[in-house]
Amino acid sequence: MDDFQTELVQLLPRLRRFARAVSRSDADAQDLVQATVERALVKRSGWTPGTRLDSWAFTIMRRLHIDDARSKTRWGKVLTPEDEFTPNVADAAQAGEALRADALAVQAAVRALPDDQRLAVALVLIDGLSYAEAAAVLGVPAGTLTSRLVRGRQTLLQTLAEQGVTA
Repeated sequence: MDDFQTELVQLLPRLRRFARAVSRSDADAQDLVQATVERALVKRSGWTPGTRLDSWAFTIMRRLHIDDARSKTRWGKVLTPEDEFTPNVADAAQAGEALRADALAVQAAVRALPDDQRLAVALVLIDGLSYAEAAAVLGVPAGTLTSRLVRGRQTLLQTLAEQGVTA
């Protein structure tokens, strides 16, 4: 493997984490990561060595997510929607009962955020990008990102407080 491929492999956990925050299901998140890696490998000539590979890959993922959402909107009018009665159950081996319940509540609260706020929260709070880096990934000014992040944080705190989830 060359340096580009090595860096891309090292980026996979962060791509998975961002995809889970962006997507509304784990299967969609896995598909999004795979599509992102495929696109990055095909379009690697578009990346400038010495620049941030993570920002470049997150931008690819965001654009793929937007394209996929548009596609699903069109097909959603024709096809049957996902089964909303499928339970969303945490991995029993990961944590105790109370922690699992809190984790599911946080996951649901993040997924319930509007897309613009969910992406800002995912990039800054979950993945740790700086405001400037996240703004560049989303293609918005830093002030816009800050506003989305503040609204997203406030909504999350309010939603989780109502559900009795403590920090």
